[in-house]
Amino acid sequence: MKRQRSSSFVLLALLFIGLSFVPVSHGADSLRVMVSIKPMHSIIAGLMAGGERPELLIDDQIPYDFAPKEDQLAAMARADLIFWVGAELEPGLAGSLEALPPGVKVVELLSHQGMKVLPSRSDPDRRDPYFWLDNRNLLIIIDDIARLLQNADPLRSHIYERNRRKLLTRLSRIDREYEYGYRGMKADLGVQYFDTLHYFEQAYALKIIDHVSAAPEREPDTLALLKVREKLVNGEAGCLLYEKGFPAKHRTLLTADSNARQGELNSLGFAMPAGPDLYFEIMAHNTETIRSCLNADGQQPVSATNLDLVQDARGIGGGQFLLTDHLGGLVTKESMKGKYQIIYFGYTFCPDICPTSLQVMFRALDILGDEADRFQPYFITIDPERDTQAVMSDYVRYYDDRLIGVTGSPRMIKRVADLFRARFEKVAEAGADPSLYLMDHTASLYILDPEGRFLTKLAHGIDPEAVARELLAIINK
Repeated sequence: MKRQRSSSFVLLALLFIGLSFVPVSHGADSLRVMVSIKPMHSIIAGLMAGGERPELLIDDQIPYDFAPKEDQLAAMARADLIFWVGAELEPGLAGSLEALPPGVKVVELLSHQGMKVLPSRSDPDRRDPYFWLDNRNLLIIIDDIARLLQNADPLRSHIYERNRRKLLTRLSRIDREYEYGYRGMKADLGVQYFDTLHYFEQAYALKIIDHVSAAPEREPDTLALLKVREKLVNGEAGCLLYEKGFPAKHRTLLTADSNARQGELNSLGFAMPAGPDLYFEIMAHNTETIRSCLNADGQQPVSATNLDLVQDARGIGGGQFLLTDHLGGLVTKESMKGKYQIIYFGYTFCPDICPTSLQVMFRALDILGDEADRFQPYFITIDPERDTQAVMSDYVRYYDDRLIGVTGSPRMIKRVADLFRARFEKVAEAGADPSLYLMDHTASLYILDPEGRFLTKLAHGIDPEAVARELLAIINK
């Protein structure tokens, strides 16, 4: 019998605050949308392609220093929707947004309930604003942005839906490219001038060991400069990454008397043309800059665009293994045959991504109704040290008894993850209780046919309705 899942899991999938109160554009009136920074303007321009064009507020300026001019304030007062990141990135916008007429809907992207928002490493009470550098965050929020546009402009709803599907496909593809290409690279260690890559580090296992300053509006202290310089001079770090458009006036001092390479990131798209393609150009530029600066050895993520999905999938899920389910039974390649398989790699201590992914999976199965009986969901732990059979049994009992929890020896779990090209890594904070570590891991759903042959992989962040459509398409072929 299916169990009721915790309401806390459901909260992670809520829409933006105030979604139901978006003003509606009537008749032939144009939808007036404004976006603060170039990366998010690019995504929203992609969603609106074929209709109105969103207006960019901050063009080739440091967001921390930006204050809207009089003509921009007037345009903001006439807007239907305004998207900004938050006061951590655009502090000069906060007061202007609060003073807008009540008919203007303001969306603070860092407040999205389901997105992965990291604390600033220099000030844990503040949020790190560079969320778009984890491509999966965009996969999470893009459906809600599309719904906001559809509610505000129902006459063009079909345009936003069409563009949403195109963007999801494109975003899912680069997520796969980085997962298979970037994580596998062996590279030197690096340092940053400004701490902008926290999200990218966590998403794709990048190794950045220090930074000079949290943001350009903060003057770096002497101790921070000396610490980073020492790492570069003694060869502990081989690369200094800095941001285009940000004043890195001590860069020459940091690299003097060292053999360190330097790489210019462009996380905000300085001097790059605004438009629907810009986000993807930013990500391609940054990943190639990082690869080159870190002297990375391996396949370049940007070149993975040329890989065909079928080519990527070759061999996924093949090979033999011997694991244990949450009831103590054996789990093998043969024992899993008979139904379509939905396989998810995660761990029971996972604070957010795993519960969200499982919630999406079971909501999709609920949508399928009786057809859901043709699928068997599996939850394979990537943390067997803590996820014993007893722990997995309690987790399944609490979550949903349609689920089969799977554990095994660390060596066998690593083998199975490798067979599926699923990546995972232990992440422990310095000085913290070593038993309270987290696991950075692939968060996709793997779909196999009743004979155990790999069919497709669904990226994290796809909504339950989209997952249900994919599953129905598979069984109706």
